[in-house]
Amino acid sequence: MMYNFFAQDNSRQDNCYYITGPDFNHIKNVLRMKPGDTFFVSENGISNLCCLESIEGETAVAVITEENYQNTELPVKIYLFQGLPKGDKMELIIQKTVELGVYEIIPVEMSRCVVKLDDKKKKSKQTRWQTISESAAKQSKRNFIPEIGDVLTYKQALEKAKELDILLVPYESKNGMADTKEALDKIGNGMSVGIFIGPEGGFDESEIESAVSTGGKVISLGQRILRTETAALTAVAMCMLHVEMNINGEN
Repeated sequence: MMYNFFAQDNSRQDNCYYITGPDFNHIKNVLRMKPGDTFFVSENGISNLCCLESIEGETAVAVITEENYQNTELPVKIYLFQGLPKGDKMELIIQKTVELGVYEIIPVEMSRCVVKLDDKKKKSKQTRWQTISESAAKQSKRNFIPEIGDVLTYKQALEKAKELDILLVPYESKNGMADTKEALDKIGNGMSVGIFIGPEGGFDESEIESAVSTGGKVISLGQRILRTETAALTAVAMCMLHVEMNINGEN
């Protein structure tokens, strides 16, 4: 198994990475790597193949053997606008959607959210969520770590969504999966796609109206009622599969 690390600020000098901190500890004490072992180091959206040259004090020195070795990123940027769920569901959503290829996750306070966070809790939660994103990115060999954005109000989230090319809203779609297929078929190389997922209580009707007036396309995720975490994974997976089969396959 090839492991993946992310370059720290100013850790590269010429053709080497000088790895310190938690990643150094992981390399030396957890993985017990030896000189000659290989792994990836991702920096600025590019993954370089590296070979461990030496352990010097509290620093692992890795030589780049092949630049831009692999690209695991989708040619489409998926933004997940997730209604704040209860308990630790957000952690699961972040972990799995990062594995699936999401570009950014934006937590959103919606009308039917049970969870209410004050400013202090928002900050601590965001820090925790970003750590989970980094771990999932390493595990799935992503080229970069998806950002977990600030907790936004629904109005703020719609303003951000206006910047995107396509906005998908899984809800009660009139034509079912036909609407989903039509919306997915409009996704092209280099586009940005927003997905709005409601919390446990679902969307308020006024929120759907606001999303549609912003340019959102109501789609279906199937005939069954899905929990918020299942809906998030299903919607992102649908987009990922469509892109992998229809856009990546053309390149």
